[in-house]
Amino acid sequence: MKIKGIEHIGIAVNSLVDDAPFWKHVLGLNHSGTEAVESEKVTTDIYDTGRGKIELLEAMDEDSTIAKFIEKHGADVHHICFEVDDIHKAIIELKKNNITVIYDEPKVGAEGFLITFIHPKSTGGVLVELAQRPG
Repeated sequence: MKIKGIEHIGIAVNSLVDDAPFWKHVLGLNHSGTEAVESEKVTTDIYDTGRGKIELLEAMDEDSTIAKFIEKHGADVHHICFEVDDIHKAIIELKKNNITVIYDEPKVGAEGFLITFIHPKSTGGVLVELAQRPG
């Protein structure tokens, strides 16, 4: 598997309205978009640093993974995402090495990336996302 770099850091927030101004106005990061990802029940607010992104994650309902994460941990860093050149090959390689992936088949995530997650029990406690750029 070829890791191309850190694609983004996902941060679970209680409210985009309340929390986004720090990233947008105080830090002055380029806001590249807001997107609802229905399959994950999350709204993402994306800020580009020029060398990776910050993705603020707001739960769409109380059953979403982000709502459950915030209930347990509070607003906090949720995951780190690495861009890979081939998500399908990455999943095969991880499974061959007894690494637990959350999605055996990639899903479409924010910005059209194909994604999967690696379970924290396989990474020393950190939720890791792998993402392949669309196209």
